[in-house]
Order: sequence, then structure tokens, then C-alpha cells
Amino acid sequence: MAAGSLEKHLPPPGTKVDADVLLEGFLAYAIERGLELYPAQEEAILELFAGKNVILATPTGSGKSLVALALLYKALAEESTGFYTAPIKALVNEKFFELCQTLGPDNVGLMTGDASVNADAPVICATAEILANLALRQGKSLDVGYVVMDEFHFYSERERGMAWQIPLLTLPQAKFLLMSATLGETKHFLEAMTQLNGAESALVKTKQRPVPLDYEYRETPLHETLGDLLEKRMTPIYVVHFTQREAAEQAQNLMSIDFLTKEEKQRIKEKLAGRRFDTPFGKELKRWLHHGVGVHHAGLLPKYRLAVESLAQSGLLKIICGTDTLGVGVNVPIRTVLFTRLYKYDGDKTAVLTVRDFQQIAGRAGRKGFDDRGLVVAQGSEEGQEAPFEEAARQGLRALRRRHLRAAREG
Repeated sequence: MAAGSLEKHLPPPGTKVDADVLLEGFLAYAIERGLELYPAQEEAILELFAGKNVILATPTGSGKSLVALALLYKALAEESTGFYTAPIKALVNEKFFELCQTLGPDNVGLMTGDASVNADAPVICATAEILANLALRQGKSLDVGYVVMDEFHFYSERERGMAWQIPLLTLPQAKFLLMSATLGETKHFLEAMTQLNGAESALVKTKQRPVPLDYEYRETPLHETLGDLLEKRMTPIYVVHFTQREAAEQAQNLMSIDFLTKEEKQRIKEKLAGRRFDTPFGKELKRWLHHGVGVHHAGLLPKYRLAVESLAQSGLLKIICGTDTLGVGVNVPIRTVLFTRLYKYDGDKTAVLTVRDFQQIAGRAGRKGFDDRGLVVAQGSEEGQEAPFEEAARQGLRALRRRHLRAAREG
């Protein structure tokens, strides 16, 4: 099979692999792709190539994926094994396809609860629970040299957090890259990693976003808010719901508005040619997509999710109705994030979104290379709906705006 674009920059077999060799190869790849490293990316990559564990705490959209790629490149160059882990299968699947193109399909495997592909590959994309189970069964004997834990803030999840804890307790042979946009105090993790594997641990942290965000609170009905954003060309718009059913219903509600030119409709038709939408939901999704409206959530079949992401990356979808899983790193480039409400049912009770949840989702707004600024719109409840949390949510949004302005001044 054809070599991946970064695979071509691996040092030749028999080369003594050190930090200088790794940096030379990876920078050659970055130059080839026209990528200019941010200071935080550069610092994190240098620390990883020096053999350290790293915690990367930078905002959404600041290029954490490139740092993860650098560590997996290091694993390949050293003929070691690297694991990339994430909390949801949608993100793991996306990363698998992306790494197949970058590192070469022979070098990349996939392990989720649904599928196992090329499981003996030197780079494995897996859900966090998969690595945790392997670590419990094999411990020190597991063939793993490097671990990337994406969305590491899931460590604090009551139900699933142990999947992020177990590898940090049982894999002394591995070095770690922990990544999140919403981490708090990290001293404990730095000390724990060093105690586990004996390597130094470094924190790379910044609050500066490549694309700044603006925040608005709207009390107009949702369809009026969308109409205004469309008129101002603030597309693509990601409309955040908190159930998959609500996302689908909203997509259907938007069928009465014509978003696309004839040329755009033709381009969508060409992009979707050959794709099969052969389930009842698939037929509905196809109709929405031809109208310029997408649906995106973790419950979509991979082939449908990839179709939505492909059209979004081509700029052909004006509105994407989805769930809060967008906050977990999925690659859907958008300009505006619109929250349909600022509270949700968390499994026990209905409560205002946590600051972490809000920042994770809001951080997807703003496309580097396309937008000077991103926009986050918080939609107030329409009259007649339950709205016991609106004032608290409004105050939280004002506080978040003040915090961002203060961080921008300090930066």
C-alpha cells in the first residue's frame, strides 16, 4: 500500500534515533504540509522527543492532535508501540482513518468494542476502556511504549473515570501524553506519572486560542436566531441538542428553509454519489444533506457520520444539528456554536451545564485559516418552556466572557 505522508519521513532502519533525528523528520513533514507550529505545540513536541511524559492543557482548536501525531511518530521511529485512546468510538474511528492516511494503513490498527482491525499494528487507536482492560490483564508485559490519552478530563467521570486511571497505575513501561482543553490542577498527575515510569513529566499549558471567540445570549425564538445567523453568513452553524432525537427533529424542522444555491446542491449531489443510504434513517439523512443540513452524533453509523463530516469539511453544510459529543474532539469545522439551552439531564438530575462541558463544546467554534473569530450563541428558553436555570446560565456566560477577555489581555 502507498506510504503515508509522515511515514516517508521516518528515519531509515538502523539509524540511531535521538531527539534531533526525530525533530528533523517531523519538521520536514510539517514544512511539507505548510504547518507552522504554535509555541505550545513546539514546546510539547520537544519535551516528548526528550523522553518526558507531557500534560498538554491548551484550548480546543490549538493543535493538540499534531502533538499526539508526533508521539506516535516517535513510537514508529523507535519500533515501539503507541496507543491513541479517546472516550468515544466516533473519535477513535475518525482518528484511525486519519492516521491510516498519515502513517500508512499497515502501521495503524483499530480496537473498539465493535471492531478490531490490524490489531498487531505498531500504532493502535482504541477506546479508553480497551486499553484499560489490556492493562488489567497484561500489566507490565503489555507491548506498549507510548500512550496518548485524548480528552483526559474524562478521568473525573464517576462512571468511566477508572478507564483513564488504570493505565496510569499499571503500565510502568509506557510514557504518557495527557491532553485536554479543560484541565484543572495537574500537579498530582505529573508526580504520579514520574513515580510510575521514572521519566520526568512536563506541563505545557496556555489559555490563548488561535481563533478568539465572541459570546452572545439570545432570547428570540430559535428559528429567528438561526435566520439572523444565516443572514449574517455565520455558517457553518452547529446547533447543540442534548438528545439524538432532538437533533433529528430539528433537522426535519429546517426543511422549510432553502439554504443552498443550485451550484451547491449539485456539488453535494456529486460528493454523495456512490454512498449508500439504505436504512430508514439513512434515507432521511440523505434528504437533509441535499438540503444543506447535517446531523451528527455518536449514534450515527460510521458511514453516515463520515458523509456528514466530509460535506462539512467541504463547506457545503450550512447547519449541523447534533449533540454535545461534538465537544469530544470530532473533526467538524464550524464557525458558530448555538446552544439550544444551557442545561441538561445528566443521568440523575437536570442541571446547568458545567463550565467544563460548556467550554468543551463552545471551543469547537472558529475555524483556523477561515475565521478571524468564532461565535458562541446561548439560546434562552422560549416562552412556555421550563426555564428554571436561565438566570444562572446567563450569569455563567457573562463570567466566562469576562474570564476570556482577562486571559486575552494577559496573553
